Amino acid sequence: MITPNILALVLAGGEGTRLHPLTQHRSKPSVPFGGRFRIVDFVLSNLVNSKIFSIYLLVQYKSQSLIEHIRRSWLLAPIFPEQFIAVVPPQMREGPEWFQGTADAVYQNLGLIEKRAPDLVVVFGADHVYRMDVRQMVHFHLLSQADVTIAALPVPIGEASAFGIIDAADDGRVRSFREKPIQPSPMAGDPTRAFASMGNYIFTTEVLIKALREGHRLGEKDFGKDLLPRLIQTQRVFAYDFCGNRIPGIHASEEPGYWRDVGTIDAYFAAHQDLLGSEPRLDLFNPKWRIGSSNYQGPSPKFFHAELDNSIISAGGLIKGARIRNSIVRREVFMEEDVELDECIIMDYAVLRKGVRLRRVIVDRYNIIEAGDRIGFDADADRHRFTVTESGIVVIPRGQGTDTYADARMFHYL
Repeated sequence: MITPNILALVLAGGEGTRLHPLTQHRSKPSVPFGGRFRIVDFVLSNLVNSKIFSIYLLVQYKSQSLIEHIRRSWLLAPIFPEQFIAVVPPQMREGPEWFQGTADAVYQNLGLIEKRAPDLVVVFGADHVYRMDVRQMVHFHLLSQADVTIAALPVPIGEASAFGIIDAADDGRVRSFREKPIQPSPMAGDPTRAFASMGNYIFTTEVLIKALREGHRLGEKDFGKDLLPRLIQTQRVFAYDFCGNRIPGIHASEEPGYWRDVGTIDAYFAAHQDLLGSEPRLDLFNPKWRIGSSNYQGPSPKFFHAELDNSIISAGGLIKGARIRNSIVRREVFMEEDVELDECIIMDYAVLRKGVRLRRVIVDRYNIIEAGDRIGFDADADRHRFTVTESGIVVIPRGQGTDTYADARMFHYL
């Protein structure tokens, strides 16, 4: 089978309103994840690991943080013109409007597709945590002689209304597609689950260009709501079962086909807990399928009389006499004596003063938590100060300072 020429378009303009306040100053794809990553790093790593090197990243809302991250972290070989990750903001060539939906975002960039003239166009979202060998999906697309292929996986029927739901034949041919139905149809033979779209598509280029131009004339804006239901009537549209995707280097203890939509604070928090434990559901240490991110040049973390249990501590931190359990602490976090953390996410450049107690708290960047502060123990009191989810996760929004960590370390050494 001849290897096709592939162009990837990554839709990274998500506003992420359900992740507020973490998206108060950044788009959803640029929200930090784990010890050193951002959410966008997963789709980019999947593409690059799959030997897909021609990538346009379509951005929109609050994109500066994402643009800076791509500039610092994702430079491919500049001497090969077909290897690039290029950030593309709305060009507004059709008028003053920003991207009005997923299909409209691609339509506004048809010129990029026509200029490169690929055989296939891969259109993926940028706001999920997962690992995927995209070449296996491409192989399925070619073997099925598909015009469009939709990546899909089973989801619990109670959660299915949040997804596009697919009815597919045994060979994968899609018979119907309903975007976020109120009453989703269950999978054949399994009333507890529905077959859901992951928002990742492969198009034969000619079919995509024609469909987008027709859709523009019809006022269509979105793939799931508009284009896909129409294309099912006239084109060969297939569903690729993500559960059959195989990644090298996966441990037997990991969850097969791990994929998470981290679109809410509770889902985001739960996905972080999946990284912890002696046998995590998602083990990010996999030399055979690396997740790339920034090449941080800071020092290793330092610990003085600290107690750590089942936690991830990133580079550059200074931890003095703290007790940390079931938590993820990102870069350059400073903790004074007698700090206690339980099930927390502490983002970069935060300072936790003496005697702080945090339980099930997310602390965004550049924060100073003052001495003796207790957060996560009194939900009513916390709601007066911060965002608190229904499950009790407290979110402290991004702080205002940019040198809090450096100032704290300087004070420590005075």
